[in-house]
Amino acid sequence: QVQPVESGGGSVQVGGSLRLSCTAPGLTSNNCDVNWYRRTAGKQHEWVSSISTRGSTFYADSVKGRFTLSKDKAKDTVTLQMNNLRPEDTATYTCKMANGVRCEDNYWGPGTQVTVSL
Repeated sequence: QVQPVESGGGSVQVGGSLRLSCTAPGLTSNNCDVNWYRRTAGKQHEWVSSISTRGSTFYADSVKGRFTLSKDKAKDTVTLQMNNLRPEDTATYTCKMANGVRCEDNYWGPGTQVTVSL
């Protein structure tokens, strides 16, 4: 199994935007949802968003209306567009993909850092 890889993190000011990508062979074709999580220093993973095999998207209340998740099957990539960023969005963002008959095997990317400053 290939580990997913995230990219696109960086530092922005409040109100700015970033686009995170997650890619891996089979990411969008293995009939499992793809999820984004984030973790701040000293805290556990917080679920951010997910996209189903049919393309339905779901968001945490804290990011709803500001983040948009999409996928490109041709590129096996899932993209998290983050707009109107706030300091509390500062975290390491990680993509989780699943595999297996019942999507029971989870694979996490190494994460990408997002820092939002005043």
